[in-house]
Amino acid sequence: MTTPPLHGATTPDEVDPAFAYQHVTARTAVLLDVREDDEYAAGHAPGAVHMPLSQLRDGAELPVDLRQRSVLAICRSGARSGVASRILAERGHTVFNVVGGMQVWQQAGLPVVDERGGNGMVA
Repeated sequence: MTTPPLHGATTPDEVDPAFAYQHVTARTAVLLDVREDDEYAAGHAPGAVHMPLSQLRDGAELPVDLRQRSVLAICRSGARSGVASRILAERGHTVFNVVGGMQVWQQAGLPVVDERGGNGMVA
């Protein structure tokens, strides 16, 4: 189930938001947002797949079409996505934690949209 590591990752298990954005835009990886519903609705990265950490903890699996792709887990600050990364790695997925999460993503000037596709904010 594992895929090759992403070229240029700074550590075996962590990447920064700019690196994540580059790979999500190039479609070489998928961004998995593990925040709660209200946080995701307020603002998320365009194209991010939403699956709250609580669902992963309860045994939810990634959608079938994502299982063969590298996963970049993101949350607000990087803590919950770190937990999600460990869960997914234990299940055999190639996964990286986005360090600093959506807070650093937004600070870097990367796009954030709300549930209607308008300008979002990190909650």
